[in-house]
Amino acid sequence: MKIGLYFGTFNPVHIGHLIIANHFAEYSDLDKIWMVITPHNPFKKKKTLLDNNHRYQLVLEAVEEFPKIEASTIEFNLPQPNYTSNTLAHLQEKYPQHEFCLIMGEDNLRTLHKWKNYEVILERHEIYVYPRIGEQETKPELLAHPNVHVVDAPVVEISSTAIRKAIKAGKNCRPLLPHSVWVYIDQMNFYR
Repeated sequence: MKIGLYFGTFNPVHIGHLIIANHFAEYSDLDKIWMVITPHNPFKKKKTLLDNNHRYQLVLEAVEEFPKIEASTIEFNLPQPNYTSNTLAHLQEKYPQHEFCLIMGEDNLRTLHKWKNYEVILERHEIYVYPRIGEQETKPELLAHPNVHVVDAPVVEISSTAIRKAIKAGKNCRPLLPHSVWVYIDQMNFYR
């Protein structure tokens, strides 16, 4: 099985995340999409970052009606800080029958050369890239790499940061969140 790994803090998960994940589930050769929740780094203080399990619950709620998309806690028990190369090595060892690919925005592809063991990632894993609005150019040699696939996915500019600020300010941002995610956030009184 070919699995696309879509990493994020998902704090909170919103419809933009689902639009991207579903696009790859439906319009690429990926069989499944795992939304990998990036854990809270214990060495960093982030008051606005919900506990790992709450963010996992939000993603579970969000993907409930999408059979090709799953919530993944695979990084929760890996050593901190998390490096994508370590996560990929762990997954290959745990699930040798699967092929793991990365899903990332073009903004992340631009900084890929700064990632730990990025050459190994590029050599061993396909990378599916969705467009982001930005001024910077992506290096042509990266775009031309045989393992990099730029996909004509929808451009979605919704920000979890903006959603958190809106909730704190008492604004109605329900249209930006799956209904079940909004209900959970509201019931738990998150981001207020």
